[in-house]
Amino acid sequence: MKLRIIILSVLISLVVAAPSGKSRGRVTTETLIADHGYPFEEHTVQTSDGYVLTMHRIPYSGRVESDEDEPRPVAFLMHGILCSSSDWVLLGPDNALAYLLSDAGYDVWLGNARGNTYSREHVKLNPLFGSFWNFDWHEIGLYDLPAMIDYIRYYTGEDQVTYFGHSQGTTSFLLLNSLNERFKTRIKSAHLLAPVAFMENMESPLMDLVSLTLGGMSKVPELFGNLEFLPSSAVMRILGQNTCADSSPIQALCSNVLFLIVGHDAENLNTTLLPEILATNPSGSSINQGYHYLQLFSSGEFRQFDYGKVRNKLVYGKTKPPKYPLENVDVPIYMYYSDNDYMASVVDVHRLIRELPDSTVKRAYRVPHDKWNHMDFLWGMNIREQVYDAVLEDVKSAKWD
Repeated sequence: MKLRIIILSVLISLVVAAPSGKSRGRVTTETLIADHGYPFEEHTVQTSDGYVLTMHRIPYSGRVESDEDEPRPVAFLMHGILCSSSDWVLLGPDNALAYLLSDAGYDVWLGNARGNTYSREHVKLNPLFGSFWNFDWHEIGLYDLPAMIDYIRYYTGEDQVTYFGHSQGTTSFLLLNSLNERFKTRIKSAHLLAPVAFMENMESPLMDLVSLTLGGMSKVPELFGNLEFLPSSAVMRILGQNTCADSSPIQALCSNVLFLIVGHDAENLNTTLLPEILATNPSGSSINQGYHYLQLFSSGEFRQFDYGKVRNKLVYGKTKPPKYPLENVDVPIYMYYSDNDYMASVVDVHRLIRELPDSTVKRAYRVPHDKWNHMDFLWGMNIREQVYDAVLEDVKSAKWD
């Protein structure tokens, strides 16, 4: 009980940390890209429900000679919960997926979901007030992804995009394509890193504890749903620069807190990168995004948000929320998963594969490193050898049978 109180106290203190606004000081997606000599563009798009989203673009490679004006296939990368576009470029050229795709000849676009540090605007709502945060990853899938993908298609003139998602970026993609059939013609192929849909076998000790504490509380959405969770703050940047730097005697504490959530893998964590990771993470989200995932863990199903029996009846017409109809997904899908991922267990990924139509799953790649964890798909030291070479191979071969 004491451990629960301590962890919840830490979470609450981080929830109320003052947000730093759109920029997070020195380290941003723009500075990371510009520092490596790649061209950078910023684009904004408005969703149908009024959120203003920022996208970052690498239109062509800064290292490979080519005609800057020639048409290029489009790669769209979507981050996970509490993350942002920065995570796709933190590892730098030769390792980060955004640069690898750019060097391979792609026009690379990096999305940012509503509520993260780059997408904190709305035509009417203010992020300082609760109504702005009345969403979860369901809305990100139904509104944010279509708005960004359609903007990219219109801007570039390309009919299709190749989709890359990590964690929540896979969840939102799957729900969108299960509920909106028109998008099947707009996606050339989807490459899902650490895919999260079913979570019954989640193994994270910290998330398990939070789920036991809050998972059964049907009043949580009403009490806390309209709040920001883990916003970007000066506190986190200071922690990253001091507590988690190579010179810090307690740097290992930073690593171990991360491992509690995503899976222990000291061998592949670049501890020198920790200050930059914490300068850009966490990036903020709605409390309901995390709570919806806890519901998936508790229910064992991939289904819409559970408001409780009474409100479910009003919203859905029945006492239980409907399942996402994965049988409707109709795009070529490539999955990449691992044995040591606390958030996307092997058992749950295999269930996802079974629930999808056989014709859609083109490859399910199991990372050979037995300690590979959830965030290693973005920051792992041997990431190209372990994952991205397979991804690039699949991108080249992606097609319908």
